[in-house]
Amino acid sequence: MQKDIFKDESVKLLVSALAGIESEQECRMLLEDLLSTKEILDISQRVEVAKMLSEGHVYSKIAEKTGASTATISRVNRSYTYGAGGYTRMLKRFQKKKTEEE
Repeated sequence: MQKDIFKDESVKLLVSALAGIESEQECRMLLEDLLSTKEILDISQRVEVAKMLSEGHVYSKIAEKTGASTATISRVNRSYTYGAGGYTRMLKRFQKKKTEEE
């Protein structure tokens, strides 16, 4: 994604709204209002693909479990490997939370 997109005022507003989320319930409410069911499912699929990639699963296993196309898996992998680090940070938080709950 082009870095310049984050200079756009409406994008700044979106980022601010997301950064201000205080709970999972508040996040659910915003996602429900902001996105269609399909968009939520598409985004959640990408998160699951990233998680499986981080665990070392191969594309065929990821496609089988998530229903994602190899093109989607490849795109997520490219972002996970060479992107801004958002997937990596998110997955570290998931792991930390999981460890704290055990």
